[in-house]
Amino acid sequence: MFPRRPWGRRIGVALACALLGHAIPAFAIRVDPAGLDAAQVASTQALVDDVLVRLPRTWREGLPRDLVLGWRGDLPHDVQGRRVGRRLWLDRALLDDPHGLPARKALVHELAHAYDRTHRNVLSADPHLRDLAGWQRSVFRVAGRRSRNDFTARSPDTYELTRPSEFVAVNLEHFVLDGSYACRRPALHRYFASHFGEPATAAECAAGLPFLEADAARGDASLLALEPARVYEVDYLLAEGNTEAMSRWGHSMLRLVVCAPGRAPGPDCRLDLAHHRVLSFRAFVGDVQISGWRGLTGSYPSRLFLLPLDQVIEEYTKIELRGLQSIPLRLQRNEIASLLERAAQLHWSYDGRYYFISNNCAVETWKLLHDGVPRLAGEPLASITPTGLLKKLERAGIADRRVLEDGEQARRLGYYFEPMSARYDTLFAVAREALALPQRDAQAWLALAPEARTPWLSQADLKASAALLVLENAALRRQQLLLRDELKRRYLGRNAPEDAAGAVQALRAWLGDTSFVSRPAELAAEGYGLPQSDERARIGVEARARVDRLRGEDAALRKDLERWLPEEQREALRGIESNVDAIGTRLRALAAAGAS
Repeated sequence: MFPRRPWGRRIGVALACALLGHAIPAFAIRVDPAGLDAAQVASTQALVDDVLVRLPRTWREGLPRDLVLGWRGDLPHDVQGRRVGRRLWLDRALLDDPHGLPARKALVHELAHAYDRTHRNVLSADPHLRDLAGWQRSVFRVAGRRSRNDFTARSPDTYELTRPSEFVAVNLEHFVLDGSYACRRPALHRYFASHFGEPATAAECAAGLPFLEADAARGDASLLALEPARVYEVDYLLAEGNTEAMSRWGHSMLRLVVCAPGRAPGPDCRLDLAHHRVLSFRAFVGDVQISGWRGLTGSYPSRLFLLPLDQVIEEYTKIELRGLQSIPLRLQRNEIASLLERAAQLHWSYDGRYYFISNNCAVETWKLLHDGVPRLAGEPLASITPTGLLKKLERAGIADRRVLEDGEQARRLGYYFEPMSARYDTLFAVAREALALPQRDAQAWLALAPEARTPWLSQADLKASAALLVLENAALRRQQLLLRDELKRRYLGRNAPEDAAGAVQALRAWLGDTSFVSRPAELAAEGYGLPQSDERARIGVEARARVDRLRGEDAALRKDLERWLPEEQREALRGIESNVDAIGTRLRALAAAGAS
């Protein structure tokens, strides 16, 4: 027999429930006194009463009526609780401190399983919860899901990643016992509150959604607190394809039209280009340049970056010579906020694998829209190509491509950013007319060896010199990128020269230091979910320290590595640099002569 509950205990729990605004619970758990003395039975009962009071009423009332709680000393070393039928077992080691947080967490965990299973996995089998949790949809079988959960960073307990039922139990521990859960995992907190019919707690969270912003142009990385209220619209940003195998179908991104501080959200925010940001899934490459085979086998990580719009424009239009289409998406204000919240969760927690076909930028962008905007989850948007995703968004009435119909207006209003190849050809036409250059276009001119271009530079007039300076700078940037890729291929592959071992080791260490840009969770040793105020301060300090260290090492490392490159490549780089200096000097002299 089980002892009757003392009246004093029953009155105490009833009073506590009344003070906390809860209905008096129907006591669903009996304490098994086997192996316990009177004090331990009382402590166990106090643990039960304390936990039951904390549970939402729907949860309490949904528990089986004949649960029995006991203690065992033979559970596996990494297991603190277990449910077998109607029996709940806790690790006897927790009995040393039954009022401590570990004991409460273990009991909440098992009660979560009891509730979920009693109601036929009402939580763990819910498709929306699985979306939020990270068991994402498959692009090929929309009704199916990936078996692996890649939300591995900043997890409160990696046991949550083993299966959806454990995810539910671990997260309900924090939902019940952690006052910061609403700030760290806001979407999940709202989900559980809604399921149990509880009001969503208005927690005092750190302002804005945290993102680590990578700015390659400035060689910087800093923590940005993005305010959803300042995001006027979200565009589907498509980088047009080119002839490269990995880029033939374009690249999917999302452009955030962020209003300048003090500007009310509205169409004028589209003029605030300096404040616009881009969400871009990328295969972060820290060892060698992208390989088609490795892209097919998932050897690259896929992570979500937040980038300045001007950096993305330069990268695609000036370097890769690809146009950018920016097509507005029809989203409500609350949907934009939900999408950004999901993006922040991905930014800090997601560490996926890039697959050229099944998990590329288009698939990742579709999943972000699917999981971040509940209304879109019911739309047939899944696509493995960026252009295919855009077409489906358009057919569903979500994307509006009419903004591109008037090309001139699209360029003026920032709906289209044309590739610089067209401008380069225009500039080359100016120089060709002035100098009677034999090449047919800018590409043919830039394909010449630097020393073949040099004699023409000293003959250019002011207008032609200005045009040639732009073209020579384009050649310089392209050559620098080619050398960077050559360094990766030569010194991070398996066939690195033995006599360059020191430089190779330094390069690997340098690239290791840059990994925080793609995986910002590396900067946060403690906490889970979205970083809060104290963590953000520490993250900001650590990011600044790493950036300063990288800047200090960058120049010396490049100089040391470049001496191992083939002489003809180094000569080409020096030749372009000499051309830039020469045409710059001539341009200044012509301008001064004209002014006098």
